[in-house]
Amino acid sequence: MKRFAGWSLASPATLAVVIFLVLPVVATIITTFLTPAGPLAPYIGFFGSGFRRTVLWRTIQVSLITTVIALFIGFITAYVVSRSPGWLKSILIIAAVFPLLTGVVVRSFAWMIILGKNGILNGMLVGTGIIGEPMTMLYTQGAVIVAMVYLFVPLMVLTLVGVLESIPDDLIQASASLGAKPMATFTQVILPLAVPGLIVGAVLVFTGSFTAYATPQLLGGESQMVMGTLMYQQAMVTFDWVSASTIAAIMVVITIAIVLLMTRMAKRLNPMAV
Repeated sequence: MKRFAGWSLASPATLAVVIFLVLPVVATIITTFLTPAGPLAPYIGFFGSGFRRTVLWRTIQVSLITTVIALFIGFITAYVVSRSPGWLKSILIIAAVFPLLTGVVVRSFAWMIILGKNGILNGMLVGTGIIGEPMTMLYTQGAVIVAMVYLFVPLMVLTLVGVLESIPDDLIQASASLGAKPMATFTQVILPLAVPGLIVGAVLVFTGSFTAYATPQLLGGESQMVMGTLMYQQAMVTFDWVSASTIAAIMVVITIAIVLLMTRMAKRLNPMAV
């Protein structure tokens, strides 16, 4: 009876997820196999195009670089926040969450002002004599990565703070009392226990970066097109819904593959963590 009651309570939410999330994705993928040219024709056409392969590789590259940088910055920030006194911890968490109160488009426009040829950063570098003339920073892969890291580091921090707070101080003190150096304590005590938060944060950052549209469009433009902007172009500009569905299906498969890979890595780092 208890098991039946649990399923009964969960069934409305499960049904809503299936109807509004699972079925649309399945329907999108199915349409790519129903073309007159053959079930695999859209995928053969996608991977047969050098331009589209370049866009796919660029998207994966940007997403992985963003995830690695966000992991590094987010872990250090979260560790400092988790070890801070109560009043300071609250202030630091508010500071970390504050960027999330602003829309993605607004934050992307802010980076356009910072990185533009007549922007704040170029003005400062030229004014101090570090460079002689403004550099081209906008519409580059570096600009997209910087903005994406800024967008997703708060998510990484919020994910890791709770995990790091749950690590008892006694474990760290015991490690030090047994003669472990700080680096050994970090790699053998703190890092393995933080693996669940790292994996969740990495998945959030990677999926967010991999599917992003507004930031790559504003800061990368046509020269730094990614899968999200390519899918939008195919659907809303050329009205090629089969190509757009094919791109969406490829993105879903790659995202699932990356999640499974990260989960496997987590099990290797700490078999008890996941």
